[in-house]
Amino acid sequence: MLRSFTRNFKLIASNGSIPKPITSFLHYSTSSSRKLEGKVAVITGGASGLGKATAEEFVSQGAQVIIVDIDEEAGRMVATELGSAANFIRCDVTVEEQVAKAVKTVLARHGKLDVLLNSAGISCSISPPSIADLDIDIYDKVMRLNVRGTVLGIKHAARAMIPAGSGSILCLSSISGLMGGLGPHAYSISKFTIPGVVKTVAGELCKHGIRINCISPAGIPTPLTLRMFREVFRGHNIPEEQLVAIVNAGGDLKGEKCEERDVAKAALYLASDDAKFVTGHNLVVDGGFTCFKTLNLPFP
Repeated sequence: MLRSFTRNFKLIASNGSIPKPITSFLHYSTSSSRKLEGKVAVITGGASGLGKATAEEFVSQGAQVIIVDIDEEAGRMVATELGSAANFIRCDVTVEEQVAKAVKTVLARHGKLDVLLNSAGISCSISPPSIADLDIDIYDKVMRLNVRGTVLGIKHAARAMIPAGSGSILCLSSISGLMGGLGPHAYSISKFTIPGVVKTVAGELCKHGIRINCISPAGIPTPLTLRMFREVFRGHNIPEEQLVAIVNAGGDLKGEKCEERDVAKAALYLASDDAKFVTGHNLVVDGGFTCFKTLNLPFP
């Protein structure tokens, strides 16, 4: 909506003659543009957790969001909650044929793909804790979803975006992929891999006008994280709210905690034109957790 304001300014002539009013028209827009207006975004793992929170944020910012998830019941429920701006496609992101079909479906329906967020992922048991006892079958399962699923998303998003000469691809990593000892070995190794994948692909895709970045959040009490913490405290019957408080207590930034919306806002920034010159970057959302380590020096 445009409003016109008329202001009268009186200019006094240098010769002292009678002032003559001059009318000036100032125009400004009172409408706030949405950052993803008209964009088409695919979010894998969008049926819950960080993917769902980002889907909500993207829809609020004007995007048409396609939720891609293996959980059909939850995925359809989220799409229904988000209204006409959201759709659901069932897909196992570890199966290339299904990923390719999902992207082709999006292109057939919407004619383009502007944003892909790879948020589908799993953790694993913290037991056994030793690398000497690592269950390779579990390791393969985690790497298959967290890494293979991400790479397949990137591959088929690139196929859709390269002809258009634009697009933004996002991947979810973790602070467990920045520092050792913060998660089970299989999960941490998978998350250490993601920033490397992003940097590798950025070198090629930048030549086509496509940006690719990742986000590494601190611990957030998502269903996945809470399941892992329940295992840590198995047998202690700790209430849900106390588990949430334990996860949130891991932060170092006084007065704040890492929430799902913080990751959604980070994804919004990287997906939007605000980050038009940002690619190959790992945006760490951890309140400074991985920036420092306090030395407990022995003082006399």
